[in-house]
Amino acid sequence: MASTASDAPPELPTTDSGIPIAKIYTGEALADWNAERQLGLPGEAPYTRGVYPSMYTGRLWTMRQYSGFGSAAQTNERFKFLLGAGQTGLSCAFDLPTQMGYDSDAARAEGEVGKVGVAIDTMDDMRQLLAGLPLDEVTTSMTINSTAAILLLMYELVAEEQGVTAEQIGGTIQNDLLKEYIARGTYIYPPRESMRLITDIFEYCSKHVPSWNTISISGYHIREAGSTAVQEIAFTLANAIAYVQAAIDAGLDVDDFAPRLSFFWNGHNNFFEEAAKFRASRRMWYRIMTERFGAQDPKSSMLRFHTQTGGSTLTAQQPINNVVRVAIQSMAAVLGGTQSLHTNGYDEALSLPTETAARIALRTQQIIGYESGVTETVDPLAGSYFVETLTDEIEQLAWEYIEAIDAKGGAVAAIEAGFQMDEIEDAAYSYTKSIDDDERVVVGVNRFTVDDDPDPEPFPGDPDLERSQVASTEAYKADRDTAEVESALAAVAHAAEGTDNLLYSMKDALRARCTLGEISDSLRSVFGQHTP
Repeated sequence: MASTASDAPPELPTTDSGIPIAKIYTGEALADWNAERQLGLPGEAPYTRGVYPSMYTGRLWTMRQYSGFGSAAQTNERFKFLLGAGQTGLSCAFDLPTQMGYDSDAARAEGEVGKVGVAIDTMDDMRQLLAGLPLDEVTTSMTINSTAAILLLMYELVAEEQGVTAEQIGGTIQNDLLKEYIARGTYIYPPRESMRLITDIFEYCSKHVPSWNTISISGYHIREAGSTAVQEIAFTLANAIAYVQAAIDAGLDVDDFAPRLSFFWNGHNNFFEEAAKFRASRRMWYRIMTERFGAQDPKSSMLRFHTQTGGSTLTAQQPINNVVRVAIQSMAAVLGGTQSLHTNGYDEALSLPTETAARIALRTQQIIGYESGVTETVDPLAGSYFVETLTDEIEQLAWEYIEAIDAKGGAVAAIEAGFQMDEIEDAAYSYTKSIDDDERVVVGVNRFTVDDDPDPEPFPGDPDLERSQVASTEAYKADRDTAEVESALAAVAHAAEGTDNLLYSMKDALRARCTLGEISDSLRSVFGQHTP
């Protein structure tokens, strides 16, 4: 599909997407370029230069460090540590059982409880997670997909208990199921049933939680699976097209839900390609929403995005080098106009980040924001012969992918045919082979290596965590009205069999003290479980 390095003359270097890079760029590169049409002003269509007129000259991006491990109480403690260090938003990771719709006492959860994120089985867990946090002041991003509706409702109910209304809370759920089938794998239900859950969330939040971003359409995990930068934005925007069309088909007006859509991009090391990728994605989304879907509200066509630095770029060898990688990736995200940013800890190729690593990661953002000077003018890369040429080339290659996906019947049909997965697999193989063949330098891995590099102190695990979490969940289940629980779960299954919005019955089930795993099982009983 997209160009590869083999398409370029052998004397020219290429970007990670295989786009040839000239040794020098002059005005001839932009001879047919229309600045008004392709660039515009910041805060104005087509938003190449950013979605807000003032960008960082008005306020910095949200510094939102991703955290979540062990128990709800432990994660709550880390949240407070990060807020105390100057973080301006929360971002929560959940363990695999929570992501896959299993309670911690389920047989399939054994050995995974609290390992890659926090375990949330019950309303009590969510109460501990959010204890003492100013939910009317801080926004929270939750990286959750198949069980996103349940976690959102838990958050809403706990906020309500704290005296904060649904209209006052703000944040984001990832809720991007299509990329799970493409790249990540934490799906539960088949694709078309998952699409129903997503559109039900759109409708529910438009009526009840208006300041919540209902989906973070994610290229991050597509890139982590080995895609190129071009594939990252092409496949993600194709997924976004499918979500918008599904919501419209369900009877929603595009301008009622589209302003709350957001995106999640990966930040890699190829500095100029990454900055150009972010700029191209905004311009493409503007065209998609105005030309394809006829959106009238300007907010519907503004691509707002979060960036996380690339986890797959972190090396276990000489891990302190990752501080520099993260700084380069962060600067590209800032110069590309990100709305929020997570910076990885330098030790994350080895373990969860220690407090020292988490603090350095946050300080990286703060140094860029307060010391580098890049925030003092909007879009300082605008008009660069190289950057504008690269932005145009990335956009063109991404459109070619979207046209190919459209020809296959759209993102869902292309996923069912394995198209995106095959393309990513080929790109990942080529990238890895280039490192193995020493065609691509990774400092500390295949060049500039050392024999005696000491490992950093890893994050300490809690050997008693799973036992205590299971005991807590079992005690919660023992202290409730069995008939009320069974009735509430039956109502969830009944709603799944029909066409009613699922979130109302799920919310009633949480009030009846049903657990995340039990509600997920009720949906499994009707929707089935996806098996690739």
